[in-house]
Amino acid sequence: MSNFTVRRGHRYRATIRLGVFEQLADNETIAARLREAGFTDVAVKGSGAKRTAEALWPNSDASAPLPPQITKVVETA
Repeated sequence: MSNFTVRRGHRYRATIRLGVFEQLADNETIAARLREAGFTDVAVKGSGAKRTAEALWPNSDASAPLPPQITKVVETA
């Protein structure tokens, strides 16, 4: 698992790949998990195994391992 650093005031887009049972989760459930992690202004799109999430990191800079479900993260403008 690789680490990723989020920076205060930056927005991020993540590609999420879900397993067979995880695919049953709706987008609001995924958004709630991201809010629990500290993100705000969260939007999740897609269905089934592939979802895309966009969110703002309002907290201090932080680094943490990426969960295996997150296959790509990019900073957005």
